[in-house]
Amino acid sequence: MQAKPSAQDAPEKKPSGRRRRRVLIGCGGLAVTALLLLGGGAYLLQNAYDDGVKRIAGAMPERSGRPASTGRGENWLLIGSDRRSDMPSMGARSDTVMLVHLSGRDGRVSVIAIPRDSWVTIPGHGGGKVNAAFSYGGPKLLIRTVEKLSGVRVDHYASLDFGGFVKMTDALGGVDVTVAKRTYDPMHNRTWPAGHQHLDGTEALDFVRQRWNLPGGDLDRIKRQQAFLHALADKALDTRNPLKIDRFIRAATHSVTVDDSVTSGTLRGLAARLLKTPLLEYLTAPVDRFASRHGQSVVLLDGAADGELFADVRNDRVGDFVARNGAANTVGTVR
Repeated sequence: MQAKPSAQDAPEKKPSGRRRRRVLIGCGGLAVTALLLLGGGAYLLQNAYDDGVKRIAGAMPERSGRPASTGRGENWLLIGSDRRSDMPSMGARSDTVMLVHLSGRDGRVSVIAIPRDSWVTIPGHGGGKVNAAFSYGGPKLLIRTVEKLSGVRVDHYASLDFGGFVKMTDALGGVDVTVAKRTYDPMHNRTWPAGHQHLDGTEALDFVRQRWNLPGGDLDRIKRQQAFLHALADKALDTRNPLKIDRFIRAATHSVTVDDSVTSGTLRGLAARLLKTPLLEYLTAPVDRFASRHGQSVVLLDGAADGELFADVRNDRVGDFVARNGAANTVGTVR
């Protein structure tokens, strides 16, 4: 019998207070690392790869009705998806949603993953899962939804196609991860033995997609995604073969879509910022409990804790939230 993620197995189950307030490593590292490598390539090689980056006209919402900019740092909304898409089609939804805050005070970069099944208010549509906003209205509605949830103004938008992982990974000759316990993935008919794994591109894609038979479902998939991205970044930074680097950067650039206000200069500036940041940290928006809404398994966020977190984002003091709520998880070994 196939085991399902905890979000579906435990409706209305209340996690402990410690678990609810815990700061988790988030899947945001996925898109940030890709943009770091993309921007780094553009920075080092000028505009040689800029044509591969797709831009979306009209991705950002109109100015009225949006949170005011505090002028304290910069915020990006990043999504990850199994297919590259400018606008919704055939019910396409974002698989991961993350808000990235670039501090204007201490240089740190904070990546806040918003669970894709989070039950939120979608402007014009009432209650729904946060990732449904993309299906209803593309990047513009997703940005408005996240802004309504957080009160944080989004400055830029970017998306990453998971399918690009295949070429990115193969360009580097594969990457290495460690799995804690033997796990079977019924959706992709793949068994992961316990211990060290060397992944080629196809294996890497299956690895970051799995949520079935993982005890934490999507939460464990988040950790897998970051473990893979850390491995990918390490391999890319260690590679000295110019042909491999060229293939890798081309695969990365063709996997990224940004709003049309993002120029090659914006990417170079982002890369320079990330390369010298004193701290790149990953969090997940605090969860209250798993529940059911209109026949759907959903995640209910902790309103008080999230209010605290997003207030610290607006005030450019995410480090204070992290200090109050404990250390992040590690991803050296994942489920």
